[in-house]
Amino acid sequence: MKPFNRRTWIKSSAAISCGFWLGTGTSAAAPSANDKLNLAFIGVGGRGAANLGGLSNQNLVAFCDVDGTRAKAAFEKHPNVPRYTDFRKMLDDQANQIDGVVISTPDHMHFHPAYQAIEMGKHVYLEKPMAHNLWETRTLTDLAKKKKVATQLGVQRHTLPNMHRTVELIQSGAIGDVTEVYCWIGGSRGMPGEPKDQPPVPANLDYKLWTGPARSRPYHPSITPYGWRFWWDYGTGETGNWACHILDIPFWALDLKYPTSVAASGPKVDPMMTPKSMSTTFQFPANGSRGPVKLHWDHLANGPAVLKQHNLPSKGYNTLFIGKDGMLLTGFSKLKLFPESQFGDFEAPAPTIQPSPGFYKEWVTACHGGQPATCHFDYSGPLTETAMLGNLAYRSQADFDWDSKNLRTSSEKANQWIKTKYRSGWEVKTA
Repeated sequence: MKPFNRRTWIKSSAAISCGFWLGTGTSAAAPSANDKLNLAFIGVGGRGAANLGGLSNQNLVAFCDVDGTRAKAAFEKHPNVPRYTDFRKMLDDQANQIDGVVISTPDHMHFHPAYQAIEMGKHVYLEKPMAHNLWETRTLTDLAKKKKVATQLGVQRHTLPNMHRTVELIQSGAIGDVTEVYCWIGGSRGMPGEPKDQPPVPANLDYKLWTGPARSRPYHPSITPYGWRFWWDYGTGETGNWACHILDIPFWALDLKYPTSVAASGPKVDPMMTPKSMSTTFQFPANGSRGPVKLHWDHLANGPAVLKQHNLPSKGYNTLFIGKDGMLLTGFSKLKLFPESQFGDFEAPAPTIQPSPGFYKEWVTACHGGQPATCHFDYSGPLTETAMLGNLAYRSQADFDWDSKNLRTSSEKANQWIKTKYRSGWEVKTA
């Protein structure tokens, strides 16, 4: 199918279904530092409502949501803001008014609106994970850099003081050279079971647009508005849900970027649904004065076995750094050094990381030409890719080397999921 130019395909509902053409655009121009940003929001219910609240002090130019019921509160609170169900039409209609776009959609709908907005030279705040697969993630990372737009991935816990103190301890050498890190999320969410009934689509939901580029399957309330997270067609499981938050800790503290090899294990793979548990291991090469690092990511109800091995608690923690001179157990709100007898009179280094002015404020400042937000895509792109690689190794049941430069693994089975085949009408032609 011959692709349409962006303005051509948006002019009628018939054209909307014909293709997704992403042509050339312009680089972003920074608004005046004294001006408020003109923002468009894609998704204003659920997580979108929280992002809207965090940025409601800016100029609200347009709202887009496919679910009128979930969006009702935002629509009623801001009755004068133009409303859309199709983000493509919104971006086309409001192209001259928008400075930035805030995207809070399910994982499978992150890439298309983000790519279009960045291609138009618009700044982007995007919920995590950055995209639904590795190709999408790398493509957004590269395009944002090319277009010089301000970006921020929704890894909000990056601003927590305990995160800062953890990074300072590791980088000051409190436990010596770190050789291994364990990160985990508890619980057993996943594999929800395939629906047996087929209720009608609610009147206020445009389910066709909700499905977007993903494979079409019958509507069911167990899939939308939230259960999508545990279907490979739409979500990335608990790894996509939590790894960007938790792996952020070692990524920042150890200046990690791309792993060179990946391995995974877990229950029998379901072709449609994400698992209730899984374990992955990543090998990262030496970097500067830091040696190689082995990083583990686990989705396990009681955390990894290493905790029991060292008689360490799991409640309130999600990361264990193992260094040559000790261990640091940390989470989002507390940390502890081990062995306790060794660190009884330990004095933490003076804080060096300045408090964040606020996660949303960081992005607003960057949009005005200030310093980049802390979770800009150059940082959060490799972070997201690592989470995606864990899923890739589990789904393929293959341990592989990772060629980050060429975006390929040493496993042909794994390579099939690096890039998704989009549903007819959503094919992407990049510039």
